[in-house]
Amino acid sequence: MKTNRIMDEIRGTISPEMKMQTAMSVAIANRIYDILERKKMSQKDFAKLIGKTETEVSRWLSGTHNLTLATICKISVALNEIIVKVVN
Repeated sequence: MKTNRIMDEIRGTISPEMKMQTAMSVAIANRIYDILERKKMSQKDFAKLIGKTETEVSRWLSGTHNLTLATICKISVALNEIIVKVVN
């Protein structure tokens, strides 16, 4: 695979914490998207269910939005599904 030197340099400056945050944000977004798909629920229906705009839900599902723990809990309750599981 051909790589871009500039992009490689930029990737090298990203902290391990930021890499992990990005990976977790994408994983959470994918989890929500999969649940919505399984429940045959549109983004519009989901937004209405939790009292948010479709635009905000779209941002969440892009994987670039930093969801708060409170929001993740609200989503879990609304969908009756665990979104994030903490292992002890």
